[in-house]
Amino acid sequence: MAANPSSFLILHPRLNHYLKPLFVSLTNPSSPSSNGANRARIFSFTKPLYSRSCSSVAFAQSPGDSGGGGGGRSGALSPRPPTEELQKIDVNPPKGTRDFPPEEMRIRSWLFNNFREVSRLFGFEEVDFPVLESEALFVRKAGEEIRDQLYCFEDRGNRRVALRPELTPSLARLVIQKGKSLSLPLKWFAVGQCWRYERMTRGRRREHYQWNMDIIGVPEVTAEAELISSIVTFFKRIGVTASDVGFKVSSRKVLQEVLRRYSIHEELFGKVCIIIDKIEKIPLDDIKKELKTVGVSPEAIDQLLQVLSVKSLTKLEEALGGSGEAIAELKQLFSLAEKFGYSEWIQFDASIVRGLAYYTGIVFEGFDRQGKLRAICGGGRYDRLLSTFGGDDIPACGFGFGDAVIVELLKEKGLLPELSLQVDNIVCALDPDLQGAAAKVATILREKGKSVDLVLENKPLKWVFKRAARINADRLILVGSSEWQRGMVGVKILSSGEQSEIKLDELD
Repeated sequence: MAANPSSFLILHPRLNHYLKPLFVSLTNPSSPSSNGANRARIFSFTKPLYSRSCSSVAFAQSPGDSGGGGGGRSGALSPRPPTEELQKIDVNPPKGTRDFPPEEMRIRSWLFNNFREVSRLFGFEEVDFPVLESEALFVRKAGEEIRDQLYCFEDRGNRRVALRPELTPSLARLVIQKGKSLSLPLKWFAVGQCWRYERMTRGRRREHYQWNMDIIGVPEVTAEAELISSIVTFFKRIGVTASDVGFKVSSRKVLQEVLRRYSIHEELFGKVCIIIDKIEKIPLDDIKKELKTVGVSPEAIDQLLQVLSVKSLTKLEEALGGSGEAIAELKQLFSLAEKFGYSEWIQFDASIVRGLAYYTGIVFEGFDRQGKLRAICGGGRYDRLLSTFGGDDIPACGFGFGDAVIVELLKEKGLLPELSLQVDNIVCALDPDLQGAAAKVATILREKGKSVDLVLENKPLKWVFKRAARINADRLILVGSSEWQRGMVGVKILSSGEQSEIKLDELD
């Protein structure tokens, strides 16, 4: 039986796969069960209505419709008003996110390869975790900025989940899960996508990729020294020098010492750290107001801000005395920096505390010496993170290094490499009947590890040469009838113009 023309739904084929679920009102005024009144049913099409077999026309019927009427279950899609225009989608990615076309993807791959190579040089193993995690994993302390930046929702199983805003809590979860089966110390790294709904600035996006390196099971400061050394090694590999970037180093224990002197309760420590982390982002008077709001006395605020202004270990010793644990650890770190060979890269800055509540000791940030960009990377010690998730605490430290700020820095310094597509061979059949022979040549070369761009259509040689130039092919291999009959192919070295015929079994 022929389909009713009114049941045709006309959709532009290039939109069908992208439109949001379509809700359509169905009416059949002639149905016996309608009692003369229009009855509407709403259907949601959540799958693409277009397929290659039906061109740009999709056929849709109501459930149970076998072509005839009856029982009030038949109906046709209401025809689209002739003047109504098709819905246009926004072709830009969601705000704060990015596409990676080939030229951008080459940069990303180059950057990630350097992340991975440095991690390999330091003996680290790669891990990864789900992008989607339990929301509870990230909701640790009230007041943390990250708490208000989660992309979170309730899934169909009524579970609260979130797109990961960082990688360290997932690492902690995995360590707890593996438990006694792990042999300490662990040296793990990850390169993963993270999501934060935050105000965007230069180098700050709502999604980014982050390189993490973490050392689990080492309580000594040698672990932090090793991590900073790995970042310095990365900078050197990509052409960044100590005159371009540096590291500000401090310790959470400095704050603890000041708060202890004024009998401020330990429970306030995390909140104070979160406020102090804003010291270069908001006016000093606002910092004082926030500290006062959480219960820090005016005398303690003055002493705290005075200590936080200190930029040398010598002056810190004068302010706190030289017997504290924080002073001893910082001195050891600077001593190790000399041994590792990066002492010119680091400096003491008491105002560095990092905004995440789980840090417990030494903390550090990589910064642009010209002051044009936000923090390039940051990390520190988090010895008590695992217990917040119900596990046994294990000494640990690590860092996070985002992909967005470093790319901005490399652009600023003119250090971003110009990477183009590079292919070993372009293979072309000179006759349509030889397309299969050309495919055989391509397969032989690929099996030998050579990259091949196979011309899949019957194209003139002028087009082939332009294509070869665009993809930076080293050689052009032509499969002609007479050469093929003799078991040979024509080869042209594109850089020199040298031409020859080579036997198929000698082609490499």
